[in-house]
Amino acid sequence: MKVCTGPVERLRRASAAWTQVARAALCGLLLSSCAVPGNAVRPTVHDFGAGHVGSTQPPAASLAPVALAAVAAPPALDSTALLYRLGYADAQQLRPYANARWSMAPAQLLQQRLRERLAEQRTVLAPDQAAALRSGPVQAWLLRVELEEFSQWFDTPQQSRGQLRLRATVTQDTPAGARLLGQRSFAVQRASPQPDASGAVQALTSASDAVIDELLRWLNELN
Repeated sequence: MKVCTGPVERLRRASAAWTQVARAALCGLLLSSCAVPGNAVRPTVHDFGAGHVGSTQPPAASLAPVALAAVAAPPALDSTALLYRLGYADAQQLRPYANARWSMAPAQLLQQRLRERLAEQRTVLAPDQAAALRSGPVQAWLLRVELEEFSQWFDTPQQSRGQLRLRATVTQDTPAGARLLGQRSFAVQRASPQPDASGAVQALTSASDAVIDELLRWLNELN
């Protein structure tokens, strides 16, 4: 016996079929969204902190003004990567932390901190301003800094330290030409409070402040 299907029954069946298709599509979409890591962990961004509040007194007139050139760095340090070395495994390999980085390249962070500290004692100029004073009564110094090492060193998996190495060169631009006033290498290490990225930031920030202290004392010995 043949059963006739009315328009209402055909509409109900079509609606049910489309509902099943929609459910299948939605299920596939949910599964694909779970398979793709849409909420990837963003790296934590670090800098040297606010630093300390220096003197509000004007720079000493007896100290020569200093033009600070951009701090130079090798290609390996010319990025925002927070780097470490495994001294007990492969000390020649620089490794970046995956979930932590600097807000700027280390050379830029160091230059910013050095400029702030220099300005507490001396007048700080741009390199082109120093050249303009060549024939004047006051001849500025030109300070060039080359960053050579800036990383966390692991002696063991549980023990690490921040290590910083740089070279500073001071010249004076005179009418007769550039005159070398001094050149010196600095190396500072500071223990990491914990063997991780946070410990690296604290150790390298402390090492940066320490090397700037040494560099400023050396400049004062030159003048």
